[in-house]
Amino acid sequence: MREGAGLGSRWENPPFAEVPQSDDRKVGSMKAIVVYESLWGNTAAIARAIAEGLGPEARALSTAEASGAAIANADLVVAGAPVLAFMLPTDKLRESIGANPGRAPTPPDLSHPSMRSWLKALPKAYGRSAAFETRIRGPWGKSTPGIARGLEKAGYAPLAEPCSFIVTGTYGPLQDGELQRARLWGVELAKAME
Repeated sequence: MREGAGLGSRWENPPFAEVPQSDDRKVGSMKAIVVYESLWGNTAAIARAIAEGLGPEARALSTAEASGAAIANADLVVAGAPVLAFMLPTDKLRESIGANPGRAPTPPDLSHPSMRSWLKALPKAYGRSAAFETRIRGPWGKSTPGIARGLEKAGYAPLAEPCSFIVTGTYGPLQDGELQRARLWGVELAKAME
């Protein structure tokens, strides 16, 4: 598959299919890391599902856990964040949400750096990448363009078009079927790496 071809566009609203029960994918010695920024747990859940789809060796890490050592020599880095205020959250926006969480059912998890900060500190590398986001359905902006640019700037060539996963409201929960869809996207990413 050529760089950036095909995977993302059909994943915007794919038909639901069963996740393969047997692990017949040949992931081999591929090192795959799924990095996420998650304020209310939705993006973290999607990241874990993508990692499951990628295979048993893949790991889902918060931006705090995804240090240089943890991602060193990664063949594939998949990174994701929520869409807030029509874009990839800024540190200023995160501070504002922390100070005034509004009607959030729980306080936001601000224990890890923003995806923007993580991308700025990402050391140069050579591998492949994919970006994802969690967002409300509709024309409410995107976080994946900024994620994809940051990964490319660090030397990670795009493997697939970015993918969006839908939450039913600002704080979640995820729309039914999105975790299964994330696992399937992980399977497709693993196949594209073969």
